[in-house]
Parts: sequence; C-alpha cells; structure tokens
Amino acid sequence: MKSLSLTVRISLLFSACAAVVLLGLGWVVIQSMEAHFLEIDRHEIEGKLTLVQNLLAKVDAPVDLDALPGQLDDALVGHHGLSVALIAKDGSIWFTSQVQDFPVTPLLQAEPGRILTWTENGRTYRGLTTPVAIGLQDSLRFTAAISLDITHHRQFRSEFLALLTFTTILAALITATLGWLVTHLGLRPLRKVTALATTLSASQLNERIPDTHLPVEIRSLAMAFNAMLARLESSFQRLAEFSSDIAHELRTPVSNLMTQTQVAISKARTAEEYREVLYSNLEEYQRLAKMIGDMLFLAKADNGLIIPTREPVDLAAEITDLFAFYEALAEDKGITLTSHGAGKVAGDRLMLRRAISNLLSNAIRHTPRGGSVSVSTRAEDGFVSVAVENPGEPIPAAHLPRIFDRFYRVDPSRQRISEGAGLGLAITKSIVDAHGGKIQARSGETTCFEIRFPVIQP
Repeated sequence: MKSLSLTVRISLLFSACAAVVLLGLGWVVIQSMEAHFLEIDRHEIEGKLTLVQNLLAKVDAPVDLDALPGQLDDALVGHHGLSVALIAKDGSIWFTSQVQDFPVTPLLQAEPGRILTWTENGRTYRGLTTPVAIGLQDSLRFTAAISLDITHHRQFRSEFLALLTFTTILAALITATLGWLVTHLGLRPLRKVTALATTLSASQLNERIPDTHLPVEIRSLAMAFNAMLARLESSFQRLAEFSSDIAHELRTPVSNLMTQTQVAISKARTAEEYREVLYSNLEEYQRLAKMIGDMLFLAKADNGLIIPTREPVDLAAEITDLFAFYEALAEDKGITLTSHGAGKVAGDRLMLRRAISNLLSNAIRHTPRGGSVSVSTRAEDGFVSVAVENPGEPIPAAHLPRIFDRFYRVDPSRQRISEGAGLGLAITKSIVDAHGGKIQARSGETTCFEIRFPVIQP
C-alpha cells in the first residue's frame, strides 16, 4: 500500500480537526436550541395553565360553569397547536379544545406537573397535567391537560442538522484544500533539502543549504544537514588521503622486496649473499606485518571491538619499565629521560603501556641531541594525567587538530622509513578513547602530549 505524503496527511488532519470542531460547535448549538425551545414551550404551557386556573376560579354559579367551555375556547383563539382538556375524576373528558385529535392518553399516564415530550401519529407534542378545582365547589376537581404541538421545532432541528452536515463536509473539503496549499508552500525548504540530497555524491559534498529565512523547524534540519555534509566531506577527504597513504606505505616495502629479489636472482650468488638478501627482505616483511597489525587494530577500534580489561595499573611503574626499554636509544642520541609523580587507573595494562610507549618513542625521535624528555604523572579532579614533554621543533597550530589522524605527518617530505608508518598517535588515541580518557597536544617552546584517564575507584 502506497504511503501518504506528509502534505496529504497534514491536510487530512486539518480537515478532520475542522470537522470535529464544527460538529462540537453544532452539538453545543443544538443543545442550546433544545433548551431554549423547552423554556419557551414551558412558559407558554404554564401561561395557559394559569389562564385556565383563573377561569375556573371565577366560576361562582352553575350558569358560570355552563359558560366555561366557551370562555376556554375564546382564550385559545390564535394559539395554533395548543390544546386544553379537562378530565373528570372518572376519566371522562369534560372539556376539550377545538383540536379534534388532542392526544390526552400519554399525558394522563405521566407524572402531574412534569413536562412530557412524545411523538404520536407522526407529530411531536409537549405538555403536562395538573389537578384544578372549580371555584363554585371546591370538591369538584378536574385534571387539566395542556398540550403543545412542537412538530415545527423538530422540522427546524432536522433542517439545521442537514445544514450543519453539509457545512461540515464543505468546511472539511475547503480546509483540506487550504491545508494542502499551506503545507505545500511551507514544506518548500524541505523539498530543497530532498533535491539537494538526490544530487549528492562523493565528489559533490561541498553543497550547502542556505539556512537564512527558513522556519525554525526547517532551519534546525537544514543546519543539521549542513553539519552532516561537512562531516561527510571531511571524512571522505580523510578517507581519500588515507587510501593514498596506504597505497604509498604498502608500495614502498613491496617495491623494496621486488627490487632486492630481482637483483638477487639476476645472477648466481653465494649462500652468504642470499642470506643477506633474505635478512633485508625479513625487515621489510616485519615492517609490513606491523603496519597491517596496526591497521587491523584501528579498524577494530573504529567498530568498537576493542574492549579493554579492567585491572589496577600503576602508571609510574609502567613508565619506569619503558624507560629501561628506551634507555639504550636515548643514550645513543644523548637524551635524558626523567619521570616524576604517580597515579593508578583501571584498564588494560598492555594497551596502556603501548599508548605511553608510542608517545615516549615519538618524543625521543623528535628531541634534539642533548635534550631531555620529561614524563609527569599526577592525579587531580577525579582524573589521572600523564604528560610526555620534549623540546624540539614546534608543531604548527594548524596541524594540531589532525595530529592524531592516521598516516598524518606535519612535514610530508620527511623520510617515511625513519618516521614509521604514521599510525602511532592514531593508535594511542584509540586506546585512550577505549578507556574513556582524553588526549590532547600542545606545542610551543616544548611539545607536550597529555593523556587524562578517569581515576580508579576504590
């Protein structure tokens, strides 16, 4: 089944609301009209009842009693649809008005003094009964029955209902049409978003929706859509750079392997020469294996597949072990390693050690001879921070936001073999994120990478 468009749905909703409002208003009008008609009929019936009671009260002689029917007929002249009857105690009708089909029976069965509404022979009546006494003889009592033909009221009510029904249907149709038109015009910015979305591709992510002169709801959507396009554009740009870097990084060791192998088989060589070629190839294989392992690690991190274990880790002890590992490299470059402070966090010891090792290796590599690499650990404000600081050439501020991107280098012209594959900082950030921490870099006279982990809970 085909789904209705948003414009049609809003139009139908408008028309339904209009119909409900009109029907509710009509119901209120009908109830008010019924109450008004009942009040008018009650006033007329009670007025005639008072007239009948006054005429009966003036009967002082038998001759007055004989003249009473004529007086009652004269009193009812000009009151169409109004009927009066006097019923004796034995149930016989002593007097009835000129209306021949006066319906007395329903009134006699009703409670005296209570307004009764009924339908008989296709006509609708309203009336009441009440005991009355003759002034000549108080013991001579009748039951006065007064009835009013209200068929014209019912006809008016039926005509009003028909008109209300027609008006409701017409108003619903007009409201649906106007609702469709207003909604169609109001959703024009949304159609622009749809049209723009249909033209987007990986090579056309620089388009943006103008978010000025838009309704608040549509402006929020347009701003969110533009932000999404900006993120997609940035992601596609980084993906393109990432793909290019992967191709370059893999091509270099593969080219080295091919070149060395071609040279080795170009002529007969001694076993020692072949062994040297195999050792050289092994270094390239190790480099490829490390690069592939790092890329797999980052791929798992992107998909949330890295779930670190939670155990108490003494960061000061891990830093001391790493200093012992890098001591030979630091002495070879004339670099001093210093550490101070202490702190414990809950996490995966090997992963945390790898993160700090990447930062320490990076600092040693970029520290000039005779410099010093300082690692400080401190706990404050519910966090434990590890800061690795070293002197050297500062990192331009424009590069700091992307320093943790994969394969990203501040100076692309630097020799890649000595610099590694450019995945160390990206892996460090993935490990820190997996532990719920934050990492940031700042650079000036010295360059500092700081990691903040939530403090271990007792």
